[in-house]
Amino acid sequence: MFANKIAVVTGGTSGIGKATIDLLHQQGAKVYNLDIHQLAGAKGHFISCDVSDYEQVTQAIAQVYASEQHIDLLFANAGIHLFANIEQTSIEEFEHILAVNIKGTFHTLKQVLPIMKAQNSGSILLMGSDQSLVGKGQSAAYGLTKGAIAQLTKSTAIDYAEFNIKVNCICPGTIDTPLLEKAVGTFKSLTGMDNHEVLTLLRESQPIKRIAKPDEIANLACYLLSDKNSFMTGALVPVDGGYTCQ
Repeated sequence: MFANKIAVVTGGTSGIGKATIDLLHQQGAKVYNLDIHQLAGAKGHFISCDVSDYEQVTQAIAQVYASEQHIDLLFANAGIHLFANIEQTSIEEFEHILAVNIKGTFHTLKQVLPIMKAQNSGSILLMGSDQSLVGKGQSAAYGLTKGAIAQLTKSTAIDYAEFNIKVNCICPGTIDTPLLEKAVGTFKSLTGMDNHEVLTLLRESQPIKRIAKPDEIANLACYLLSDKNSFMTGALVPVDGGYTCQ
């Protein structure tokens, strides 16, 4: 499905990013993973890159383009989570989550869009969240960033539709990733609940009564990036076990 396609995935070393890279690679794409950590034996070509640093993003995308002369697919997936209300969020934590989740996505788009515009084609997927659509407690800064990604999706889709560039946003719910593991640890420390109790609470909050695996999200990500998605742009697509339809 992705033969001869060049894909860039940010934050592709673990979780949903890794699962998406594996599937893109399996279906014929040549994939570049821009991340701060490298996984031994991972699929794709690794480029060390902190997306919060615009110069690093500029250099990484330039490296991809110099090698390939085109970029067909972008999954701006890199992000971090913070479980805290406003009072519990330090200024340093606030600046950091803005830098990675919002600025990192903006930096990546700013470098890739001119390439796709010049070639008059491209498919882009941004990483949203169920919190792009609904609010949750203890998520002031994180929810803020994912709401911003939702609006960035819509504006960018409008601006670049005439250049045959599709821009969509995937909005996962509770997924079994390192980000969830970290959030569970924080929740346990704040509530005194044990690991089983927290995971049971999370499962029961989904109408589908379970937590998703990263490859389930990757399947949708690859569809949205593919040519099979011929008419969808500017969409916020929930994949959350029914959480946001409650």
